[in-house]
Amino acid sequence: MVAATLPPELIARFATITGPAHALVDDKDIAPYLVESRGLYHGTSPLVLRPGSVEEVSAILALATETGTAIVPQGGNTGHVGGSVPREGMADVVLSLSRLNRIRDVDPVGNVIVADGGAVLAEIQKAAEDVDRLFPLSLGSEGTCQIGGNLSTNAGGTAVLAYGNMRQLCLGLEVVLPTGEVWNGLRRLKKDNTGYDLRDLFIGAEGSLGVITGAVLKLFPRPLGHEVAFAGLKSVENALALFERASSRCGTALTGFELMPRLGVDFTTRHIPGVRDPLATRHDWYVLIDISTSDAAETARRMMEALLAEGIEAGLVENAVIASSEEQRKALWHMRESMSPAQKPEGGSIKHDVSVPVSSIPAFMAEADAAVMAAMPGARICSFGHMGDGNIHYNISQPVGADKQAFLGRWREINHLVHGIVLKYNGSISAEHGIGQLKRDELAAVRTPIEMDLMRRVKQAFDPAGIMNPGKVVAI
Repeated sequence: MVAATLPPELIARFATITGPAHALVDDKDIAPYLVESRGLYHGTSPLVLRPGSVEEVSAILALATETGTAIVPQGGNTGHVGGSVPREGMADVVLSLSRLNRIRDVDPVGNVIVADGGAVLAEIQKAAEDVDRLFPLSLGSEGTCQIGGNLSTNAGGTAVLAYGNMRQLCLGLEVVLPTGEVWNGLRRLKKDNTGYDLRDLFIGAEGSLGVITGAVLKLFPRPLGHEVAFAGLKSVENALALFERASSRCGTALTGFELMPRLGVDFTTRHIPGVRDPLATRHDWYVLIDISTSDAAETARRMMEALLAEGIEAGLVENAVIASSEEQRKALWHMRESMSPAQKPEGGSIKHDVSVPVSSIPAFMAEADAAVMAAMPGARICSFGHMGDGNIHYNISQPVGADKQAFLGRWREINHLVHGIVLKYNGSISAEHGIGQLKRDELAAVRTPIEMDLMRRVKQAFDPAGIMNPGKVVAI
């Protein structure tokens, strides 16, 4: 589809703000900014702006409000729900934060790091490591995703169980409002009860209220002990029972508890180079257990060995292995993090990012499995995820030999089916990927009228001109 255009004189005004070299108008230069990582959404845009300072972001948004120009903030563009790509056929301007990538300050005494919104997650992790601290957010896309995008989607990742999601990892923000005004909320305080918490309005707002240009993030002491184990089990029920024992035995030292099906292990060993099955025997289900301790390495090892011994004695664990090196620990995590991309070579995949109460995971999965198989015989269900916080990536690969496009054409139907079961168990249809374009209409169907009305009031108050990431999350 041909994109709507902007007047040349308006493009020139925007280009004057960033400098012509950072105002992309050539189709080839713009193309990488128009599609998300999963490929579900392909947008159009006449202009990509790459500001190099907060002042430039401010000037861009002020001009956009003046002229009614739609702005789509974009970080690493690693999202899955179409939240960071422009709309198709519209003249949305992409505002890339890739040049706003500085680490502004690292304070190991106060356990905080201050970074630009475009700072890459892996660089933040490295800056923390350099002062013997830990920034615990860990994602498969951490080499390219940016902290502003992580905040805008309230990213979770694999360590939510112990450290929380981005809302819990952030102390303060710097945000450029649609009017061009800059709110400097870069406070480093753990206690600050001075009125409404503006910070939390922008975290999870997916760029619909303003542009996050800076953040104060929490750091933690680096663990002295770290153990990772991979265990085979017969059922999801056994995995839940083992998680309960792990929580009781390890407390806050339990930093990860990931659930994986046999099908997911088959996919990763088949399609991901270097991945192999850690266990000699096949099992229906697996869990990856991560334990970190602050006192001594021996403490983590004793905890893990005692937990697995207890699980075997109780008949919950059929077989298990404990990583014997950092290389093996990374290899086990690599298998888990590869489960989603390993589905791609198997054809079409209908995906769900949902959460239910942890105690309801077995019942939800059993009911969802039965409903999906009845609706789509031969479908291959590959459900995995963060069992410790109830976030399950309930993914469905097409039947062997099925037509990919026909299968994907049932995306909305199957989403509606699975999400209905999620809501039955008082769960959420979006655990960590956000709403974007994919779930915008469904959001209005699952939240109460008063909730939707309040969201629209907030949107209207912050962005009365409607320029910020239009068509995403809520419409006004």
